[in-house]
Amino acid sequence: MFWLLFSVFLVACLGAGATGGLFPPGPWYRALNKPWFTPPDWVFPVTWLVLYLCMATAGARVAMTEGAGLALALWALQIAFNGLWTPVFFGLRNIRLGMAVVSFLWLTVFFAMVAHWQVDTLAGVLFVPYLVWVTIAAALNAGVWRMNPDAARNPPDVAS
Repeated sequence: MFWLLFSVFLVACLGAGATGGLFPPGPWYRALNKPWFTPPDWVFPVTWLVLYLCMATAGARVAMTEGAGLALALWALQIAFNGLWTPVFFGLRNIRLGMAVVSFLWLTVFFAMVAHWQVDTLAGVLFVPYLVWVTIAAALNAGVWRMNPDAARNPPDVAS
């Protein structure tokens, strides 16, 4: 049963992650000023693969536990915000709205981590690296906003 549940959660993660392929950074993002701590491009897919494996494992472990409704609802909510950030930031090129989305993502990951921890300690621990990465993503989004006030105030036309 674990492997079936793991597969379902992993497909949900990969669905959220597919937005990265649908809305790649492109020239618009490359032209923006970015904080000094911006990781190199290759770090992102490697990190997300590891995080998605951790998230799927945590979700599957919790799904097999009685009374895990809140933890599973929060898992679903965090993956929804996870899948939303890329289309907002890279698709719409909306830095400010991206900041709002990543802020809600951070909150949902935090509460999902706490809820998972209460159901299954290892499942909660598996969310810790995800929270760290979303914290970095939020700091990057905030840094891009601060360093590119004109682009944040006036998102460029997506067609350009």
